[in-house]
Amino acid sequence: MLTKHTLFTLIYNLRPLLLYHYFDERGSSAGFFNNWISMGHSTTAPPVAKETFKKGTDLPSWHKYVILFTVSFMCLAATFSSTCLYPATPEIAAEFGTTAEHINVTNAGVLLAMGSSSLLWAPIARTLGRRTAYNAAIAVLFFCSIGTALSINMAMFTAMRILAGFQGTYNMVAGQTIIADIFDQKRRGTAVGFFMVGSVLGPAIGPLVGGIIVTFASWRSIFWVQTGMVGLGLFLSLLFVPSIAQPHQITEKPSLKLWGKSQVEMLKVFTLLIYPNVFFADLACGLLAWTQYSLLAAPRHLINPRFNLTSPLVSGLFYIAPGAGFLLGSIAGGRFSDMTMAKKIMQRGGKRVPQDRLNSGLIAFFLIIPASQLIYGWCLQYDVGGLALAIVAAFFTGAGLMAAFSSLNTYCAEAIPEQRTAVIASKYFIQYIFGASGNAAIVPLIDSIGIGLAATIGVILAISGGILVWTLAKYGGEMQTFIDGKLGHQVETDDEK
Repeated sequence: MLTKHTLFTLIYNLRPLLLYHYFDERGSSAGFFNNWISMGHSTTAPPVAKETFKKGTDLPSWHKYVILFTVSFMCLAATFSSTCLYPATPEIAAEFGTTAEHINVTNAGVLLAMGSSSLLWAPIARTLGRRTAYNAAIAVLFFCSIGTALSINMAMFTAMRILAGFQGTYNMVAGQTIIADIFDQKRRGTAVGFFMVGSVLGPAIGPLVGGIIVTFASWRSIFWVQTGMVGLGLFLSLLFVPSIAQPHQITEKPSLKLWGKSQVEMLKVFTLLIYPNVFFADLACGLLAWTQYSLLAAPRHLINPRFNLTSPLVSGLFYIAPGAGFLLGSIAGGRFSDMTMAKKIMQRGGKRVPQDRLNSGLIAFFLIIPASQLIYGWCLQYDVGGLALAIVAAFFTGAGLMAAFSSLNTYCAEAIPEQRTAVIASKYFIQYIFGASGNAAIVPLIDSIGIGLAATIGVILAISGGILVWTLAKYGGEMQTFIDGKLGHQVETDDEK
């Protein structure tokens, strides 16, 4: 017979597997089941879990891979919301008695909210711990998804969408920081590449799933699907993602004073832009985001009338092409980034320089993205090659974008390791400002000057980003050293990672 004592003993022994314990950024430790078992029996603090990992790199490999899958899946669920309504825009506009342009502006507002989410959640993370903030952000997104599905008018729909957006990029910032904490620098690029699978597939499969759903059911079902995805992500996070001790984190107890200090600390999201290497990396990501979201926002507007298509399902299926490109580019780009870094380390006699990995993305900036975008835009402009050529061009555009993003994302986690979260947050802030601009502007721009010239503008922006990255790869170290010298800072490397 299973007694209470036997049950508690079993639970206690399963704690390392279930991972219901954590060691948070402030240095406190706790175990969920330790707390539960001791409730009502003791007023003293619960014992420290012996299985706690103070360094993320000490985690076993299987645990790292499960964490990587979890944070990547959560990014997929969060970014799914940013594009899932593209094929359903006319249907939503009709139900709420508004225009498609109004819905597109709402989508742009969601992207702006996503870019700003770290300004809200990072102080919470510094006050309550990163794990608590991460799970709370997921929980808020869960309830906002339900609220969007139950919206009764345009005001409620807009409010729920934008509130959901405010949880968006914190999942990416925290996820990318977690990966930087648990993988050493030799494998970090590959890990970030796999992490990006979630963040890049979300915007790509969102319209695909949305198109399928809106063809056969109500657009509200899109958000019930999203609710299920976010709920699963929350379950996985609670089960498998611990907090990792941070060597640069403060050790104060939660308080209003700490909350205020944390908000001031988040100004580093902007003050770090004084470093040219950080600003160049962020701006390059923003220029890529314009191309990414202008590619994703326009297909139903472009494809359906040109090829006499009437179903949102077909325009939704079109997103398989850039989605597959995103997948290939993120994985291959991350791996190529690590290979480039390893080669440069050998050439430098064992010295590791973070900006060396940026060389891996130059071919994407200067060849793959420009060529595929020009083919995509001008062939659609003059009806050359049909739908098949547009699909192929969209695939290579997506692959090039993610190959370029991979090295930049990893670099942002390595450039100033003691300010890693702030650097990554600044990247997403600028990236989503450009993404929102591309999302809102691309359809009116196409109507005004044509898809050919609109694509050419995207190419110019991508090449400009490539120039920034080339400059950063060549002179990034000198840029950072110069500013550190002016500010009287000691330059800290990430070699221990």
